[in-house]
Amino acid sequence: MDLLEFARGPALWFSLFVLVAGSAWRLIAIFRLGTKADLAEPRSTRRLAGALRGIFVRMIPRKEFRRGGKLGVYAGYFYHLGLAAIVFGYLPHILFVERLTGLAWPPLPETLVYLAVGPAIIGLLMVLMERLTDPVLHLLSGLDDYFSWFVVFLPLLTGMAAVSGSYPQPTLNGAPLYPLPLAIHLLSVELLFLWLPFGKLAHAFLVFMSRGVTGVALARKGAAL
Repeated sequence: MDLLEFARGPALWFSLFVLVAGSAWRLIAIFRLGTKADLAEPRSTRRLAGALRGIFVRMIPRKEFRRGGKLGVYAGYFYHLGLAAIVFGYLPHILFVERLTGLAWPPLPETLVYLAVGPAIIGLLMVLMERLTDPVLHLLSGLDDYFSWFVVFLPLLTGMAAVSGSYPQPTLNGAPLYPLPLAIHLLSVELLFLWLPFGKLAHAFLVFMSRGVTGVALARKGAAL
């Protein structure tokens, strides 16, 4: 078994198992916490409207942060949108998902996906620079913050190495011309899968739930977001 076969086989399935099992463990642990009964009379019973407001309004930075000129306020949009285009719009990634689940969708134009790499990398470098230079952020940052940044940035670098050079578009069914860069890229993605449920990257699947719950609670109290 060579490195590419290992990355496509045992390493992939183990990382997916940890990703699914770890995510389920986090969700079960959260739901087991339960909630305390709120005996106060609700100001509003529009729970769904409150949840949706909590989800979407908090995607827009508050004016206090916009006036502060913080790089992270805008860098977050750069790398989230760039990563979304790369992960969900690139043809080999769609083929990868189709191989695992049978689901597929039309890809974005290849040029657009390549252009999205720039904002993603620039955005990630901007948030790292701010974390290293801002006294408060630097004081609050720990291993989770830096390692989470690393496991997101690494697949971008290894992915660029895997698609560099003049050779046909790699597919999941045919053998790529350069198997080593592809194997390293797959292993970097699998490292991301292994870490995602246990660190702060878990917000990838918890963010909408947590913001929705907060929106419901604030709507019940009649508080403005």
